[in-house]
Amino acid sequence: MMSLPRKKLGTSSLEVFPLVLGGNVFGWSADETTSFQVLDAYVAAGGNAIDTADSYSFWVPGNQGGESESIIGRWLATRGDRDSLVIATKVSNHPEYRGLSPKNIKAAAEASLRRLGTDHLDLYYTHFDDPSVPVEEIIAALDALVREGKVREIAASNISPERLQASLAFSEREGMARYVALQPHYNLMERGTFEGGAQDLALRHQLGVLPYFALASGFLTGKHRRGIAAGTARAGYVGKYAGTPRGERVLAELTRVAQARGASLATVALAWLAAQPSIVAPIASARTLQQLPDLLAVAELHLTSEEVAALSAASQ
Repeated sequence: MMSLPRKKLGTSSLEVFPLVLGGNVFGWSADETTSFQVLDAYVAAGGNAIDTADSYSFWVPGNQGGESESIIGRWLATRGDRDSLVIATKVSNHPEYRGLSPKNIKAAAEASLRRLGTDHLDLYYTHFDDPSVPVEEIIAALDALVREGKVREIAASNISPERLQASLAFSEREGMARYVALQPHYNLMERGTFEGGAQDLALRHQLGVLPYFALASGFLTGKHRRGIAAGTARAGYVGKYAGTPRGERVLAELTRVAQARGASLATVALAWLAAQPSIVAPIASARTLQQLPDLLAVAELHLTSEEVAALSAASQ
């Protein structure tokens, strides 16, 4: 196994590889055999952090939700090195476990543990905030899981800066488990919802940020240029980027930097994220073995400040 630097996740004791492997494709656009191959190759390259959710992938006809966790659980059972891995999953969006009531959080966590075949979750996210539940009740329920040893650290995704601030303040005041990480929708094409409020909070409270959709559903790989229909499960997601003046500017600058550095567009797009304040590691998924090397390469590609600035300007 290669020895590459790990990055500390916020104020926690967790350390993660510079690329977190997304598990949303497992049981969706990657079957179990391919998923095992991708997971094996990721770990063989030095990777240690795997991100999933209890809801992946209920939207696929015939699926119920939990397919990704179940595949990862069966893969973990073949390895015997559970403690060397950081396994992250999420609660609130499984069809049978909607929302963030304390009762639901407890039941969903138990179901995730069963599917993953493990006695603890390294990182447990609130997947989508549930404004109908006071943050005090959410934090108390997550804190109970930590005290029981079923969860090591807690984190949040898709939460407003106001609710995030209130959650952190309550944890601090009551001495309960606090969020150590934030998983926002953030990439070269999606900047407005994170930069500013949530990013400032992350920096102030030393939250480790792990952005999802780091490649804008594949758009930033260059596969979905104007007039090219890439036949993937996510092709429909990128219509709002493909062929737009801003999308073309970003792809042009990515191409320029990629050619100068002898890297792929995907690697450069991930490296731009990795260079942003508060970012610990981007999350990206591979539905084939062939897609993985470009993702892993972010661990060794460090953009210059000029390259970062040029990409930022193109994506404004």
